This record gives sequence, C-alpha cells and structure tokens, in this order.
Amino acid sequence: MSDDQKLVVEGKLADNERLKKESNLLRGTIVQDLADDVTGGFTADNFQLIRFHGMYQQDDRDIRAERIKQKLEPLHNVMLRARLPGGVITPKQWIEIDQFAQDYSMYGSIRLTTRQTFQFHGVLKPHIKSMHQTLNATGIDSIATAGDVNRNVLCTSNPIESKVHQQAWEWATKISEHLLPKTNAYAEIWLDGEKIDSTQENEPILGNNYLPRKFKTTVVIPPQNDVDVHANDLNFVAIAEGDKLVGFNVLVGGGLAMTHGDKSTYPRKADDFGFISLEKTLDVAAAVVSTQRDWGNRVNRKNAKTKYTLERVGVETFKQEVEKRANVKFESSRPYEFTSRGDRFGWVEGIDGKHHLTLFIENGRILDFPNKPLKTGMLQIAKIHQGDFRLTANQNLIVAGVPESQKQAIEDIAVEHGLMESSVSKQRQDSMACVSLPTCPLAMAEAERYLPDAVTEIESMLSKHGMQDQSIIYRITGCPNGCGRAMLSEIGLVGKGPNKYNLHIGGNREGTRIPRMYRENISDTEIMSILDELIGQWAEQRENNEAFGDFVVRAGIVKPVVDSARDFYDELS
Repeated sequence: MSDDQKLVVEGKLADNERLKKESNLLRGTIVQDLADDVTGGFTADNFQLIRFHGMYQQDDRDIRAERIKQKLEPLHNVMLRARLPGGVITPKQWIEIDQFAQDYSMYGSIRLTTRQTFQFHGVLKPHIKSMHQTLNATGIDSIATAGDVNRNVLCTSNPIESKVHQQAWEWATKISEHLLPKTNAYAEIWLDGEKIDSTQENEPILGNNYLPRKFKTTVVIPPQNDVDVHANDLNFVAIAEGDKLVGFNVLVGGGLAMTHGDKSTYPRKADDFGFISLEKTLDVAAAVVSTQRDWGNRVNRKNAKTKYTLERVGVETFKQEVEKRANVKFESSRPYEFTSRGDRFGWVEGIDGKHHLTLFIENGRILDFPNKPLKTGMLQIAKIHQGDFRLTANQNLIVAGVPESQKQAIEDIAVEHGLMESSVSKQRQDSMACVSLPTCPLAMAEAERYLPDAVTEIESMLSKHGMQDQSIIYRITGCPNGCGRAMLSEIGLVGKGPNKYNLHIGGNREGTRIPRMYRENISDTEIMSILDELIGQWAEQRENNEAFGDFVVRAGIVKPVVDSARDFYDELS
C-alpha cells in the first residue's frame, strides 16, 4: 500500500457520499419536489440536498404530537441561512428582509446567528422560491451556508482599528467567493436561471463529491477573538503593521461538535501552521480545503471533519501537503494576543470620525416583543441610516458608519424600541444560546428559550456573593453539535435530553481553552445549585481579578483540557 493510500480511510462510504455523487452537482430532483403540493416537505435525497442551498427542513415540534393526533404530517417548513461574508448588510437589504419575514415567515422574526448572518425560520414550501428571488434582488444569496462545503466566512466585526477591518473584511469576501461551489444548480432551481449541461461543469476546489463534512472559515483581527477561532476548520489571524494588513497567521483544525457516548468524537482547538503574506491567502485557503477534500473521512461522518483528519494523518503531514499544494512555505507565526472576544456595546468612534453603535440582541432574535418592539425599531433605523449594519458572531448587531449628525436620532430610536438598554448586565451580554427547540430537529433540550431565565438566576448568584460587577462566559447548546459554542465557554451546558444537560466548566475568557465536563446528565435545578456553590467559592478564593474559568482550574475543581484528543474524556473532575 502506498503512502497516498494510507492517507485515505478505506471502507464502505457513508450514504451522504452516494447522495452527493448522484445529485447531478446538487440539483437532485428538488424542482420536482417543489411542484409536489401533496406534502409540505422535501423527500428522499432532496431533504439533504437543500442544505447545500442554505436551507434545513424543519417542523414546529411544539405542535408535532397534536398534528399526529389529527392524522396530519408535521408542519414542514424550511429555515434559510443567508450568506453574508463578514456579516455586512446594507439598510436597503435590511428593509427587504424585514418585509419578507413579516409577510412569509411563520414566526415573523429575523434571527441573528453565531455564523454572523441571519436566518429566516418557518418558511412554507409555496414561498421558498420567492424567498430566494427576494434575497437575490437585493444582492444576497444562501449558497453554501449549509452542507458539506465551506460555509459563511466570518470576520471580526467591531475591531479597534477600522482601516484594518476594511481590508480584513475584503479578504473574508474574497475567500468566500473563491471557495463557493461552481455548479449552476442554485441559479437554475431558485432564480429560474438558464439550464446548462452539468457534464460540462466542474468543482476544482470542492470536488464533484464536495467535502466529507461541513467546513468553517474565519478572518480574525487581534486582540479580539469575537469569532472564536478554535471553533473553526480554517482561520486567518490578521497581522498588521500600523494600519496596513500585511498577512495572516493560519490556524487549522478547530471544531466543537461531538456525539454523546462516542469517545472518538471531541471538541478540538486549531493548530497554528504559521504566517503567510497576503498574496498567498487564496492559494492557502484552497489548499487546506482540497487537502481535507482528499484526505477527510468519507466512511464515518462522525469523524469526517478537518480536526479528525489532522489527528489521523498528523499535523505536520497535513501542513506539508498544504505547502505543496499552495506552493508556499509557512513562516514562523507573527506574535499576537487575544484579550477579549465579546462585542463592544454602545458607541465606538472610528478613526475616520464615524460612529459605530453595537446593540445587544438577546439570543439574536429580532422580533416585536411586548414593550420591546425590536423589529420595528430596526426597521426605523434602516430607513434613515446611511452606513451599513454588521452582524456579529455573538448574535448582536452593529449600526456602523454613523455620522455625528445622525448619532442622536439613531440612539433615540434604539432607546425607544428597547434596542439600547442601560440595564442589561455584563453577564447577559456574555451569555449565548443556539436556537434549539421548537424548530431545530437535532435539539435535545431547551437553549434559546431557557437562556433568559438562566441568566437571571446567575445574575442573582453573582449579586448574592458580592460579584455583581463580574461576569462569566456562559453558553447553552441544545445538542452536542456546538452551534452555541458552549465548548469554548467558562460555563457550558450541552443538551442531553428534556431538561437535562451536561455541565462543562473551566474554559477561559479568551476562548483558547476547552471546558471539561463537570457533571453529566443533570437537571437545570441541579446545575443552578452547583453553580451557586462554585460562584461562592470563586468569590471567596479568587486571586487578582481571576476569571471564573481560570479559578476552577487553579483551585483543582477541574483539570484543564490540554490535548482534547487524548484527555477530554478523562475523569470528570
């Protein structure tokens, strides 16, 4: 057996590989399914294929049992995730997506996500095509925001140096475009584009069978780690000299998803490959993706992500292959430091004299709530704002590029509609959850709907122990797939079943340490009791403004996760 053959996992391919091979470059029979009004859902392979077009089929699980009693199929609908490299969107685009959500979404909301974009939830089959066409008319699409492809490329959204941000965002956009699928399927199906002979098409980077598993890419500007680099397959850490971007340190192989009960799966931090100059950025991006394309595990999807490929073939072997394919030699990494990863709320003035207002959006859910009409407020801002909006990877929103003359008017709208509240605690700002129930089909426990009350309890504990001015990076994810990025928090809850979670503690504020499981499969009541005790210990024993995650490690309450492939499943504490 040759060395090349050893780099490929042998065995019966996962069924998703058959699906992709037979899909006619992602077309499948989606068009025929769209015309079928007998069911509100997509059938057979199309259920999976629509993901490559940015959609997931879902149903409202709150009413599923009642519909079964009525002998009705589940209320099938789709969630669409838009492609917005770096999270930048114009006010005109916002007005259009607001209108569509109002008219055609079952929930009427716009959901900001941890992937720095927005989602529509609850769109019924008759409205799916018009949704894509509405977005396309504004310059937005949902190509490759799901499925086994490179997904929406993230970029630090509220940096200290605004000139560097513009350059970094431009690279995030270039990387996104460079790694997109080249098939014409999206345009043919959703935009009534001209049909072409798919046998004449080719996917030079992704391959005609696409990637073994999903792939995530970021561009991050130190000292802010707001995109959580260690949650992603490929990361470009911006290195600047003054206000000029000169290159990137490249980090490869991060990822947070795991499977309950399967110790061959685990969260993993990314490895630092080294520094590259700007002109090699796209070559390196393509080389990392194509190496994972060729070497990734197509037999077992649970071990198919880049992080497992690096563990299997070795980091140095993977790195050398990237250098070979990109015709580059990684230099030693340039020094950088992450000091924070949360968003900077309120007004920040850029070096160009323009102002940026970061609004806290709990759970990223933009909707008109009682006494808090967030959606109406955002629409009113969009109608007068002359700059752009930036969605953050922490589910918040920045009104960017505001001239001094407009600052007060925008602030007045934000305050009036509950978008800007002085009463929001630092703890609430540092907390996050995935969507979970009732729409996510993978959800095992509540996340978004549980978070507000959970944070209130933690706020009460902090106050009780004299720590009301402190906060803890606290995250909830409804299943082990990692969308809420709980595996990079100081306190992380991972859904295990109805009202049951695994409790992880010991990550750090910078997002460079994975938390260890402290208690398994316990109720929210048990969790809050444990946290009350731990916060009390932290208050009494902390040293020199020590963060909660650092304290529980130093105090020996949990051992730090040093090498998750080998020690993540060590004894709980």
